Amino acid sequence: MKTTIQIIGSGFSSLSAACYLAKQGHRVTLHEKNATIGGRARQLKKNGFTFDIGPTWYWMPDVFERFFADFNKKPSDYYELIKLNPAYKVYFDVQDFVIIADNLEEIADTFETIEKGSSKKLKHFIKEAQSNYTIAIKDLVYRPGVSPLELVTTETALKVGQFFSNISKDIRKQFKHKKLIQILEFPVLFLGAKPSDTPSFYNFMNYADFGLGTWHPKNGMYSVILAIENLAKELGVTIKTNSEVQKILVEDAKAIGLVVNGEKIYSDVVVSGADYHHSESLLAEKYRGYSENYWDKKIFAPSSLLFYVGFDKKIQNVEHHTLFFDVDFDAHAAAIYDTPKWPEDALFYASFPSKTDKNVAPSNCEAGIFLIPLAPGLEDTKELRNVYFNKIITRLEKITDQSIRESILFQESFCVNDFIKEYNSYKGNAYGMANTLMQTAFLRPKLKSKKVENLYFTGQLTVPGPGVPPSLISGKLVCDLIQKYYRPENQLV
Repeated sequence: MKTTIQIIGSGFSSLSAACYLAKQGHRVTLHEKNATIGGRARQLKKNGFTFDIGPTWYWMPDVFERFFADFNKKPSDYYELIKLNPAYKVYFDVQDFVIIADNLEEIADTFETIEKGSSKKLKHFIKEAQSNYTIAIKDLVYRPGVSPLELVTTETALKVGQFFSNISKDIRKQFKHKKLIQILEFPVLFLGAKPSDTPSFYNFMNYADFGLGTWHPKNGMYSVILAIENLAKELGVTIKTNSEVQKILVEDAKAIGLVVNGEKIYSDVVVSGADYHHSESLLAEKYRGYSENYWDKKIFAPSSLLFYVGFDKKIQNVEHHTLFFDVDFDAHAAAIYDTPKWPEDALFYASFPSKTDKNVAPSNCEAGIFLIPLAPGLEDTKELRNVYFNKIITRLEKITDQSIRESILFQESFCVNDFIKEYNSYKGNAYGMANTLMQTAFLRPKLKSKKVENLYFTGQLTVPGPGVPPSLISGKLVCDLIQKYYRPENQLV
């Protein structure tokens, strides 16, 4: 008799969980409230242009390889990967930029031209980061966050001090030039917290950057979503779109199913890959593991103001990934984490995937994606979006020394209100809960419900944390817990 499992959401973690659970022989159905799958990694198509709505960085290719290998597959069975060279470009002022190559030797040479002696320090720093990466990605992040003892290994015992220092302090001990500091602090932003609040051990993100490189899946990150969808279907998973879950059914403190589009659907096990806070709102209050006060006190990763822009010409002096660090980093960070408000001057990131991939824009046109990190929970209006769009286009024109505004065919935006509406995201956060020391591993919301039997959670608000690779891992972890704890004595027929 097969176990029936209903999964809420269709982002990376939900799709991952669905694949692993189906492989174990369970009967799995996945429910997505929107018209297309992918969660935050959905796709926008307009006038011959294709945009990734969410993630645009493909880092940690080994995690994707490990995921597909668990099913005797390879990423290349489903999509083509292109390694970016250069990996990205960082602007600090008008025609003042640093290009990050696709290999450590060239990057070290670039550092040396900026700060004498820094190339040797960089290689030492990345060697340490690689050691941490090996410990974290090969082992620690594949642990379910049940006990603090999960963090205690022979390797971590030697690095215990790195959990009580921080990235910002460590970088500044070795590097003095502001540009190098900002470049080295940048990858940590993927973890959702300020470098000064991120434990030193997380410098493994620098190895992910300089050691493993930056990649682009042909046709965009959505190709990865489609790949996992295909894998899931090959394994027998049923995927339903326009399938909105209104309630998690509980009887005698045991999850027994869902209410979907007004209809009761019974199940042996329920897994939610939707926003954790929202998922618990689908339960009666007595069954929620975390109070509103708990969520309010947590440090969340930023939200974002995103623009998807079609240009009728090629944009000059930019790379596929281009960072604009031409304003005060600390002031922008303070506007996100210290006194939440719209920043006066915002750092922003731009992606021009059509620099690499001719399939995402019409001939001689350019697809542009722009992202401004914001504090979650801010007021979000059309007028504010327009103000900031004009600000970044003005700066883009000035910094790259070209006229751009008259070449805009259209622009679409996505911000706090959309994250709430489309993804039920707590305060409209974009990346989940930040990986600070007190929000790491066993200190994050649990994969297994504390109050409801046969109810589990997965995704960026739980273990191991924010980002696409951690979400894939989260799906595996929740599957492993179900295998460990589920008892089919009272299984549905």
